[in-house]
Amino acid sequence: MSEQKGLIPARYAPVLFGFLLSGLMSLIVSGIATLRATGLPPNFPAIWFQAWLPSWGVAFPTVLVVAPLVRRVVARLTLPPPAA
Repeated sequence: MSEQKGLIPARYAPVLFGFLLSGLMSLIVSGIATLRATGLPPNFPAIWFQAWLPSWGVAFPTVLVVAPLVRRVVARLTLPPPAA
């Protein structure tokens, strides 16, 4: 018997990748922007969370739409892999 790894079918990998990447990036960027805008008040985590969720709501669909375009641009800017 082979052991099954993972929880989600591989065909969803690009969407899951975009979901996780956009979540992490929007978390970091909103944290920096929130810190610069508010300093470090006692309720900073709550302010950051309130800024992060809407940011992620914009970042995730943006990644899904923009990623194919960026892949094409990268493919045009890089050399193809050597033939095997």
